[in-house]
Amino acid sequence: MSGAVLYIKKDWHLSDVQIEVLTGILNLYCLFGSAAAGRTSDMIGRRYTIVIAGAIFFAGALLMGFATNYAFLMVGRFVAGIGVGYALMIAPVYTAEVSPASCRGFLTSFPEVFINGGILLGYVSNLAFSKLPVHLSWRFMLGIGAVPSVVLAVGVLAMPESPRWLVMQGRLGEAKKVLTRTSDSAEEAQSRLRDIQEAAGIPLDCEDDVVSFPSTKKHQGEGVWKELLMNPTPAVRRVLIAGIGIHFFQQSSGIDAVVLYSPRIFTKAGITNDTDQLLATVAVGFVKTVFILVATFTLDKYGRRPLLLTSVGGMILSLLTLAMSLTIIDHSTHKLSWAIALCIAMVCAYVAAFSIGLGPITWVYSSEIFPLRLRAQGTGMGVAVNRVVSGVIAMTFLSLSNAITTGGAFFLFAGFATVAWLFFFTFLPETQGRTLEDMNELFDDFRWKHSLSNRGIKNGEKPGNNNE
Repeated sequence: MSGAVLYIKKDWHLSDVQIEVLTGILNLYCLFGSAAAGRTSDMIGRRYTIVIAGAIFFAGALLMGFATNYAFLMVGRFVAGIGVGYALMIAPVYTAEVSPASCRGFLTSFPEVFINGGILLGYVSNLAFSKLPVHLSWRFMLGIGAVPSVVLAVGVLAMPESPRWLVMQGRLGEAKKVLTRTSDSAEEAQSRLRDIQEAAGIPLDCEDDVVSFPSTKKHQGEGVWKELLMNPTPAVRRVLIAGIGIHFFQQSSGIDAVVLYSPRIFTKAGITNDTDQLLATVAVGFVKTVFILVATFTLDKYGRRPLLLTSVGGMILSLLTLAMSLTIIDHSTHKLSWAIALCIAMVCAYVAAFSIGLGPITWVYSSEIFPLRLRAQGTGMGVAVNRVVSGVIAMTFLSLSNAITTGGAFFLFAGFATVAWLFFFTFLPETQGRTLEDMNELFDDFRWKHSLSNRGIKNGEKPGNNNE
């Protein structure tokens, strides 16, 4: 969309407000998808929910590509937004539930890896289709998204169903087969099965392939909201705050403003040619994708907290430098080549810092901390907060930049990033090496002072063992 809006604006002569709404409204539309995905995935399984997401993506891309007016295009954005909501909720949950603890961080960061790969391909296709006539270029930029959605929907059918979902349905025999395929050893598969059975309330001595659950609200996904919001335990309350908080700060630090409006940011920096702007966005997409790969291979080696705190620290420095550079350019009467170069460098530094930590870890962390019975709905709430904040920023960035300057907007994002660093340091324990069923105890015993020494959160060590 970042490149398409350049040509939609020329083709249909839209105002900045219309562009803001068109760009950001998808993030609000996807709330409907994320709200429905939790219940859908509990009813029909994680895998078929991903198939539904792919089908919705396909329809949304075609509707946008064939739009004849602004209202038609908004309908296409609505449908695509539903698909985004489904995918953002279910992809990390499915991956976390299938993955063994030894590589869960690596595998659960894959959705973010391929989101960034998609962003890069979007930037590249924008550049390629920009040579077409104006009335065709943006249609191809948006419609090409139908192709990967087909690959997604068909490819996931070859994947196994989540063993945790199978256990919740009483299908222990199928869950054993999946765990055997996805564990490092037979002993680990058996251990994972025992943990899941215990979390689901199934006796550990049960050897049946199929177990009949009583038709209770808890096993049908109902009554979960009461346990999550109305009467949570202290551990669940901390998990909920952590899950929602990390999603809030991921977006309030301004990443979607950079991803969606990078051509406009480069215009403010002094790059006025459309092709040069699109080339600069390709560079941003390339840097973002490379550094997300770095994070993928280091998440399970160094842990979540070190990468997260380092990432946000780098974001703060790059945001402050970018804001100062844009402010200097705003107050200059002539073109400053060094300031333009510094702006491009700081945008790249910002997305690099985001991609080594806050980008992928948000999805990894929020998908692994919720108890099994609350995971789909809890993760859905995090995604909802993520998309609301993203939508607000996307639909107000141009107006905000006009009101307090683009530099001022990035000073504001730097402020949010600073608060985020303090929140992560004091509130988020390390989850590296922990089983998903172990998170309740981890959050129940964790206190902010553990952040100073990392006590009680080391791999394989339980917080309660410190006798504090």
